[in-house]
Amino acid sequence: MTDSVSKKKRSEIMSAVRSKDSGIEVRFRKILRKLGYRFRQNAVDYFGKPDIVIKKIKTVVFIDSCFWHGCPKHCRMPATRIKYWVNKIERNKKRDRQVKRRYTKKGWKAVRFWEHELKDAEKLQKKIKEKIGKKPLTRR
Repeated sequence: MTDSVSKKKRSEIMSAVRSKDSGIEVRFRKILRKLGYRFRQNAVDYFGKPDIVIKKIKTVVFIDSCFWHGCPKHCRMPATRIKYWVNKIERNKKRDRQVKRRYTKKGWKAVRFWEHELKDAEKLQKKIKEKIGKKPLTRR
């Protein structure tokens, strides 16, 4: 099956995919701030380049797109270049597991949120509290 858009248009679409400050990341950070967490965003000096680092509670957060990280519920493979995409997404999933293992060995918590989990703000707040835990006490 051929692509429904031209190569030029596909290139334009793919170049618009952001690696940081995507809509899902901005939405997540807004809720995290509302819950009172203090964090650092897009920390490139941490292994795996986590989207959020909460150093006080030794937690890194990754916000994963359903497509790029192979969400079991929502990842739909493109109809063209199937082998390429399967390999690409499998490599991403393997790297995700390696990153989690590395942080766990160092005594950190590595948590992941799927893109689809960010759609309902109330459910997301509950999930954040479950996965990340209590926010650290801040000094005033």
